Amino acid sequence: MAGLTASARRLGRGALDLLFPPACVACGASGAFLCVACAGRLAPAAWPRCRRCWRPLQEPGTCTICRANPPPFDGLRAAFVYDARARVLVHALKYRGMTALAPPMASLMARALRGSVEAEAIVPVPLAGRRRRTRGYNQAEVLARALGEELGLPVAPRALRRTRETAPQARAADSNARRRNVEGAFEAAADAAGRRLMLVDDVTTTGATLSACARALREAGAASVWAVAFARED
Repeated sequence: MAGLTASARRLGRGALDLLFPPACVACGASGAFLCVACAGRLAPAAWPRCRRCWRPLQEPGTCTICRANPPPFDGLRAAFVYDARARVLVHALKYRGMTALAPPMASLMARALRGSVEAEAIVPVPLAGRRRRTRGYNQAEVLARALGEELGLPVAPRALRRTRETAPQARAADSNARRRNVEGAFEAAADAAGRRLMLVDDVTTTGATLSACARALREAGAASVWAVAFARED
């Protein structure tokens, strides 16, 4: 049944491509929503970085911030630096309804993450109800489902929920304001207990949202929580 569903999706995408030929959102070249050339220009979030929060370091290790105050996740990994090129893709996925970007973005994430993160299920960062209704989808969940297909992992969108509306993190003045904005804003389901989970978002800046989500999953008894994002703002 899973194979049939995947085949049906491929056929559907093929039919849509005939009617509306895809074009790269970054450069406009025809043939794909993210062309090979533009994908190759993304800046990898490469070593050396902090093993816990993925901040850039002079040499591999754990940063002073994480040593003093370890985050609730086991580690954070991002495939790319959140620069102008990555921002074009994230904004197209997030604000322009370009959900067709999720598979190529997830493929790039899987290539960067494979072998470095162990998990048995993927949990997308939940979107506030009002924003989800306005947007029509949760970009983190769309990305998580595509990543699940790449890695062969199930997605658990109901493992985590928002308990209250929060202002967009981009409006917060600094890292402390971002932390206060999402503090206590998430609640995990009981079935998170004992599971090794991969928490997925499109982009992370201070890690405040991923930390708040990871804390809720840990409080529910998750065995481990790895945070993963397409891009990280350095």
